[in-house]
Amino acid sequence: MSTAAPQAAAFPVPTIGTVRCVQALESELGEGLMWSVREQALYWVDILARHLHRWDPASDAYQRWTFAEEISALAERAHAPGLIVTLRRGFALFDPAADEQPRYVHQPEMERAGNRFNDGKCDAQGRFWAGSMDFACEAPTGALYRYDPDGRCTRHDDGFAVTNGPTWSGTGQGLAMYFNDTVQGCTYRYDTDPATGTLTNKMLWMRWLPEDGVPDGMTTDAEGRLWIAHWGGSCVTCHDPVTGAELGRVALPVSQVTNCAFGGADLRTLFIT
Repeated sequence: MSTAAPQAAAFPVPTIGTVRCVQALESELGEGLMWSVREQALYWVDILARHLHRWDPASDAYQRWTFAEEISALAERAHAPGLIVTLRRGFALFDPAADEQPRYVHQPEMERAGNRFNDGKCDAQGRFWAGSMDFACEAPTGALYRYDPDGRCTRHDDGFAVTNGPTWSGTGQGLAMYFNDTVQGCTYRYDTDPATGTLTNKMLWMRWLPEDGVPDGMTTDAEGRLWIAHWGGSCVTCHDPVTGAELGRVALPVSQVTNCAFGGADLRTLFIT
């Protein structure tokens, strides 16, 4: 946990179920989990192998697509077929039903040749947020971007070596966005205007201790609790979004835990890469 003094938790303790492996693919870098409510299927990526995976739990049907460059995150399009994804240089559209490569719609970092895009997620208003990172995981050249449904792209923050997240939680303090600076072992919190997507009042929400590993991907449950994957920490932890208190822990038989997302017919299953 963090070096801050512990505070009383205001959120209920979650029930932790049984962990089992559903797809043993031996990925180089599994990431980008997304549950499609429309298809009742799970999507995720292997960034370094440049693969997009799809698995239908009901039929156990599995599909894989291979791209010409790294794919790192995705979200389902609401009013058109297919997905919006992040590739090495930025945002692109991809239709799994079409026999063609993704098509870039915005490349915001042409001047940062040593970067690639990493984690990302769609907010409740349909805006796709994603972060970039230094390919060598060293230089603080990564940034946080917002891609709007109308095609506008905004850079909101800068100076990260490796970005992960984001996720959101609505508390008594209003809507907040959480974002990980993985190399520094920090999670930041921003006040968020849901109407405009504007971020203000950035603060350090958690500084993780070395024994925790470092914060990677994360998600939010229906109660507003944060679930955070720990690279090098062999676990996913659940936290009160206000106090940061740890409410639960999913121990895993692997060291490099990268991402998590809720899915399944009732959205009560936590999928983990």
